[in-house]
Amino acid sequence: MILLDAIYINNSGGKILLDYLIQELEKSEKKVFYLLDNRVEGKISYLNGSKNEVLLIQASLLNRYKFYLKNKNRFKSVLCFGNLPPNIRLNAVVYTYFHQQLYIHLPKDASLMLKVSFFLKRQFFKYFFSNTDYWFLQTDYIKTNFAKKFNADPEKVIVFPFYPKLIENSNVKRIKHSYVYVSNAPPHKNHLRLINAFCSFYDKYHIGRLTLTIDYEFTDLLEIIKEKMSLNYPIYNIGFVKRDKLSKIYRQSEYLIYPSTAESFGLGIIEAIENGCKVIGADLPYTYAVCKPSLTFDPLNEQSIFEALSLSLSENISPSYAEVSNKIEELISILK
Repeated sequence: MILLDAIYINNSGGKILLDYLIQELEKSEKKVFYLLDNRVEGKISYLNGSKNEVLLIQASLLNRYKFYLKNKNRFKSVLCFGNLPPNIRLNAVVYTYFHQQLYIHLPKDASLMLKVSFFLKRQFFKYFFSNTDYWFLQTDYIKTNFAKKFNADPEKVIVFPFYPKLIENSNVKRIKHSYVYVSNAPPHKNHLRLINAFCSFYDKYHIGRLTLTIDYEFTDLLEIIKEKMSLNYPIYNIGFVKRDKLSKIYRQSEYLIYPSTAESFGLGIIEAIENGCKVIGADLPYTYAVCKPSLTFDPLNEQSIFEALSLSLSENISPSYAEVSNKIEELISILK
């Protein structure tokens, strides 16, 4: 039997990938035990009627330790989807899917709180590091830096990007000079610099519109957006968007602009390209690891973002191309 341990995944891009992974495992008819975060209760309807076992628990090191202690010899293979290997060494082949770039490198402008948080997380990570046999990662760039940072055997670090396609065939009119950034708003997502640069761009050209998807919990940023809108800047925050509505948002937009200062994959970049957007991306390795962007900028420099927006008004901007492929079938075939 396979164990899929995803107790630290409950929202955002990680949840999208988890949903896709579970649905593909269900199609494979493999015998799987799903250990999931109790915060996904009511959000996994695709498991209704599944023949496989599902256990929802509160995400904590202690609860996870108790589970592994009780089930140490139960599974033939284990996939930890959420960066952290098991708390103890198991009598099974263990694979850990690593998808958090911040464990490797923090942005230059990271807050003290973020630095302290990831210092502590990194200590746990190193302590449990040897409890996995193999590491799965999303790009060759992350693989190189991961192996160097944690002195990992490159032969046991395998690149397995996977992602669900997000393509809708409905006829939607693309709005000229429209920019979208599909992301929630932790600090490294860099919304404030983007907003300021867009306002400078609009002051000069009086053209364009910026669509954001910031959730209600980021109150300080939402107040800034509200203030900008009161000054007649065309910045529209549409909040969290359900996945079945996302394709339409991309297909209405000419450009995806992606100013994040740290990413392990950048799922939104792939989704945007699949739906015909050109990408204006941060001039950072994670961007080039997943795509050939149309334009780039320094994400720590508002003037650079402004200049990229200005260049986007040209008529001869090249389209963007994805540089990764979906390897979900290869990943699932390894699990026994």
